[in-house]
Amino acid sequence: MGCSPDDAALAADVLVSADLRGVDSHGVARLPGYARLHELGRLNVKPTLRILHETPSTAVLDGDAGLGLVVAPKAMEIALEKAANVGSGWVAVQNSNHFGIAGYHALRAVEQGCIGWVMTHAGPLVTPTFSKERLLGTNPICVAIPAGEEPPFVADFATTTAAYGKLENLQRKNMPAPTGWVQDANGQPSTDANAVSKGGSLLPLGGDREHGSHKGYGLGAVVDILSGVLSGANYGPWVPPFATAGFMQAGEGVGRGTGHFIGAMRVDAFRPADEFKRHMDTWIRRFRAAEAIEGETVRVPGDPERETEARLRVEGIPLLPPVIDGLKAVGEKWGVAF
Repeated sequence: MGCSPDDAALAADVLVSADLRGVDSHGVARLPGYARLHELGRLNVKPTLRILHETPSTAVLDGDAGLGLVVAPKAMEIALEKAANVGSGWVAVQNSNHFGIAGYHALRAVEQGCIGWVMTHAGPLVTPTFSKERLLGTNPICVAIPAGEEPPFVADFATTTAAYGKLENLQRKNMPAPTGWVQDANGQPSTDANAVSKGGSLLPLGGDREHGSHKGYGLGAVVDILSGVLSGANYGPWVPPFATAGFMQAGEGVGRGTGHFIGAMRVDAFRPADEFKRHMDTWIRRFRAAEAIEGETVRVPGDPERETEARLRVEGIPLLPPVIDGLKAVGEKWGVAF
């Protein structure tokens, strides 16, 4: 599409990393969506990223409508530079686009011995508790924490019961959605994987009030405020939708593009790094050793994705037929053989 070779390679790495970690909702299946963003004129393939405002520990970054897959790593790079200088760095991003999996960006901080914080908001598919109106996105949060001998702790999750990409996978397989994922246009529980495109909505983490959906709503709201209101991006119902949500159109906004909130905290700004990592190893091992219910295993956040990556690096990444068809169609459009 005209991206620089470095940007194209970075974007591809983010997408394939998602598939390797088993997050196929955000992997190469998303490629047609980025191509569609370009066709709609919403994607700048040669962005000029600019810091609009900064202090020793903070910055606001203008992504110039570039690929979020490229903008977010730059924001983390700035956060890490500030963390190196003053202990922590925090970057609010405006005028960006969908950035793939949050875990990819947070783990870049871990590589530098820092704790990584990554959040992003998204187009409005989610209803607040007791509402029928879609006002929030799936708004993921990721916190990645380095350890010593053990792999890092990586909590990476949407603030909805399920990410919209999971629904797309069910649609491709012609399968129903589990109870608690979606509601219909009248606000009633539904198992229709296409409920959102029919006027329904995704539900906040918890599913309903009795199971804590007000907490998922609160988490999603925090992400939206830090990613949008703080950065100068759009927020709430004005966040532009990703291109694969064909039933939604980007309207006039209250800010600039999509926003992210990205941070890095140097461990040794709090306590000696070796000491911290030794205790993280103790923490991880104790939780893994927790007595499990019959037939189950207790894992630490990050374990399932790491185990999946180890397996898929040997077996290869499986792709659903509709994903293959989408890749072929994009290749034909841009002159790239499948």
